[in-house]
Amino acid sequence: MADQTLSILEDLVKGARAKGADAADAVAVDARSRGVSWREGQLEDVEGSEGEDIGLRILIGKQQAMVSTSDRRPESLAELIDRTFAMAKAVPEDEFCGLAPEDRLHKGPYAELDLYDETAVSADTLRQMAAEAEDAARAVEGVTNSDGAGASASTWAISLVTSHGFAGHYQGSSFSTSVSALAGTGTGMERDYEFSSKRHFSDLASPTEVGRAAGEKAVRRLNPSKIESGQYPVVFDPREAKSLLGHFSGAISGTSVARGTSFLKDLMDQPVFAGGVTIVDDPLIVRGLSSKLFDGEGVAVAASSLVDDGTLTSWLLNSAAARQLGLPVTGHGSRGTSSAPGISSSNLYMQASDVSPEDLYADIKDGLYVTELIGMGVNGVTGDYSRGAAGFRIRNGELCEAISEVTIAGNLKDMFMALVPASDLEFKYGTNAPTVRIDGMMIAGA
Repeated sequence: MADQTLSILEDLVKGARAKGADAADAVAVDARSRGVSWREGQLEDVEGSEGEDIGLRILIGKQQAMVSTSDRRPESLAELIDRTFAMAKAVPEDEFCGLAPEDRLHKGPYAELDLYDETAVSADTLRQMAAEAEDAARAVEGVTNSDGAGASASTWAISLVTSHGFAGHYQGSSFSTSVSALAGTGTGMERDYEFSSKRHFSDLASPTEVGRAAGEKAVRRLNPSKIESGQYPVVFDPREAKSLLGHFSGAISGTSVARGTSFLKDLMDQPVFAGGVTIVDDPLIVRGLSSKLFDGEGVAVAASSLVDDGTLTSWLLNSAAARQLGLPVTGHGSRGTSSAPGISSSNLYMQASDVSPEDLYADIKDGLYVTELIGMGVNGVTGDYSRGAAGFRIRNGELCEAISEVTIAGNLKDMFMALVPASDLEFKYGTNAPTVRIDGMMIAGA
């Protein structure tokens, strides 16, 4: 299938060049997925999907257009070339468009990342996994119901061919189990969740483990209190700490920097985090959830430190943003079948320190440990930050009563400079962080 898909893409690129295109590239995304939903001891839904999408980009001078199709018949692909060529001639010029620099393309060999697991997981197995996860959650004392459980298995393949010599293909798989548990009754009901997602089926946490964790988290949130408004140290659980990295990656996206819409746009090579903080983007982690062999433009990828000892060292750049900023590409181009290359990180993470989470907040006499964030009150231009939150009161270095219905606020510039990481980094998501502490945040509560 890989050879056949690459052959189709090569024919598309050659056809575009023969028609008069100055440059072209073609991408194919083949995906298969199956998922099961289970709720209150009953099968709720079984879903399956298959997709074989192809996208063609044609460049004529400084004009470019992208068109996609799921029809791979020769006559449909010939029409795809015609439609894309006609669109490229009609659109406005984009002075920064173009293929990636030829000298930055991946030349091989590919790294051995073990991203694909050929294990066939039946719908019946997925049903059993979801049922087991829900049963384990409902078995936790204090859990009164389930908001549903699920299990899924998917595979995908990405193929890319460019008119300046790149042809590449790789495939991956993903398996997951999840459950959401409810504790309490009526207006005192609380909810929490847990999940496990891995490239290889054998790496998944057991459904029982996932369900039990969800149930215990929900029960722990019962009978929440308020916290008085004021300025407090705030500790972010790893599940929510990773969102801070999401805000950071958005701020160092070359598109935002080039447009001047990033609160970090003038801070290259300057301290933006506290000393000792290092943030890494590594696309080559074996079995990593966001690993890749090449970027969306065929550029070679490598691990890079975006923040080194608190200092900002790199933007995330595709070729268009790199041209606009006059900088080299960084291998962070992303690609779909119907749009020009975008920008994305890969396995983004903050390195751990040698301080345990318990020691990180041991000296806090009164503070908040955040386990849930609500809303998206973040201004990417100014860095102003305001989000709903829930979690637990920290009293004399101990996690105590549950807290809900509060708002935490600050500015990301100040928050980053005050951030202190703990030692408990785990690679559970595509973006990962350990527990982090930020002193001096404003809390609006009771």
